[in-house]
Amino acid sequence: MSGASGTPYAAAVLRALLAAGESVDLVVSRASRLTLLDETGIAFRDAHWQDDLREWLARGADGKPYPVPRGLGDVRYWAAGDLAAGPSSGSYPAKGMIIVPASTACVAGVALGLSKDLLQRAASVTLKEGRRLVVAVRETPLNGQTLRHLVTLDDAGAIVLPASPAFYAGATHIQDLVDFVAGRVLDAAGVPHRLYRRWEGELGGGARETGS
Repeated sequence: MSGASGTPYAAAVLRALLAAGESVDLVVSRASRLTLLDETGIAFRDAHWQDDLREWLARGADGKPYPVPRGLGDVRYWAAGDLAAGPSSGSYPAKGMIIVPASTACVAGVALGLSKDLLQRAASVTLKEGRRLVVAVRETPLNGQTLRHLVTLDDAGAIVLPASPAFYAGATHIQDLVDFVAGRVLDAAGVPHRLYRRWEGELGGGARETGS
């Protein structure tokens, strides 16, 4: 997680990853802690990250409670300032990486190879190892500099996925729009889910729910 607005997207992705039986290495940047506090009122603390994560994931974007996800034991948390952490090395086993939400500052740091914190370093490692990197950028409008950084990431093999919800899937709540973006992120990462109804191309029929 970087510091862009959009912490509900990250929560939806995390819940779905755990539901799919994936183990997760979680990095929460310093800026994203401030955003999380603003958007949810939750202070994410290193010493109490499990309790804070459980509280966060149990809350939907529309304020409705979610069942606490099973599999929190499959989450390994790394402090953003820990540049000696596992994900900072290419020999650390990982299928890929998702940055959600991705701020323009984070996009610039990864595109330029700055590695100023663990999030940026892990993204650079993901690219150099040829693993899948999904960058869910959350900003509007985008200036020319950010667009050039996004093209650089695309050229390097990353999947640039703007957090742009669609409306054909029959959304009736804010969480439905959040889940659509989270589902597209997971599609790009190759993780199965059932977060949204898929388009089947039927005139007048819209989207129907299908398996993933």
